[in-house]
Amino acid sequence: MTISVPTFRAAMSQFPGAVTLICTGTGEDRRGITATAVCSVTDSPPSLLACVNRASGTREAIVANGRFSVMLLDTGATEIARHFAGATGATGAAKFALGDWETFPCGLPMLRTAPVALACAVTEVIEVGSHSVFIGRIEEARLGEGAAVVYAGSAFHGLARLAG
Repeated sequence: MTISVPTFRAAMSQFPGAVTLICTGTGEDRRGITATAVCSVTDSPPSLLACVNRASGTREAIVANGRFSVMLLDTGATEIARHFAGATGATGAAKFALGDWETFPCGLPMLRTAPVALACAVTEVIEVGSHSVFIGRIEEARLGEGAAVVYAGSAFHGLARLAG
């Protein structure tokens, strides 16, 4: 038995997910999306997975470039998250007009205010239904400041840093 798409979406909306940007390209060829379907795979070699809709121009650009960056967003970046999710109608490189951007040494986009920014080389692509699952070997990392934001119950929620 299979559940309906609305039931699946309602169920998944209750799972808290770290809000990230997945980006690729340089200059006018930059592309990016907001995503919560990102997680670690292994630490040897350091790898993560990122799920991207197959209809997305970002997906095609990642395939063409063979690289992508992932930025964890902080609580001050919810407008950027909405912008990259398409809420403002911006597309392609125009999305990068919002936010303070620089590049990794490898040339990938990096949001300066992200608590964590990672640059990855694609090692594998798995096609599953409507999405491509990109496995990326993490080649560059920048750790910054800020508290992560998660998306759950169709809303953004801040996470305070936990003291150890």
